[in-house]
Amino acid sequence: MTATVGVAVFPGTNCELDSIHAVETLGGDGKILWHSTKNLSGVDAVIIPGGFAHGDYLRPGAIARFSPLMSAIAKFAKNGGPVLGICNGFQVLTEAGLLPGALQKNNGLKFLCKTVQVRVETENTTLTRKAEKGMELSLPINHFEGNFTCDLDTLNSLIDHDRVVLRYCDNPNGSIDDIAGVCNETRNVVGLMPHPERACDLLLGSEDGKVLFESLLGSN
Repeated sequence: MTATVGVAVFPGTNCELDSIHAVETLGGDGKILWHSTKNLSGVDAVIIPGGFAHGDYLRPGAIARFSPLMSAIAKFAKNGGPVLGICNGFQVLTEAGLLPGALQKNNGLKFLCKTVQVRVETENTTLTRKAEKGMELSLPINHFEGNFTCDLDTLNSLIDHDRVVLRYCDNPNGSIDDIAGVCNETRNVVGLMPHPERACDLLLGSEDGKVLFESLLGSN
């Protein structure tokens, strides 16, 4: 059965077509979900893609969290539905309380646009079940506020409960404990700053993102 992946679009989102292309390249169906959408019927998984939701006014994701779509996504996630937030999508998920921590400005206050190496830290999530722990992936980053931070108790909990999904091999932005991605307690919601949708075609330089999308498509 072909999985249908809903891709959220807020004013300012700009990576929705990249995400749909990655999904469809791997045999899934992509469906645009406008920020006013309240009904996710027929959707097997959700991606909140990158961009600048609502222009990142106030701070990234702070306005998007109040969209009707986010209420529907929160309910979908609570019922076990797979949710992936990429870059700005990760920021939205933290603002909405679906993931812990926050994303702050990069060390050095520089916008980063380059390819980095990340390491898979757990296979036990909707995004990594087809990957291998310790596997290194070459993925692009494209962010100014990608520096993951949290208090010490939250960090210890993430580590103790195997909820760090990806770590940078060479930390580009100052993220605490080299964290590039985390999951929720039930492991069906994952946020990461690198862009796997931009690494699903050798013409773009890497196919390392495929294993993550294959995991997402097979998780429903």
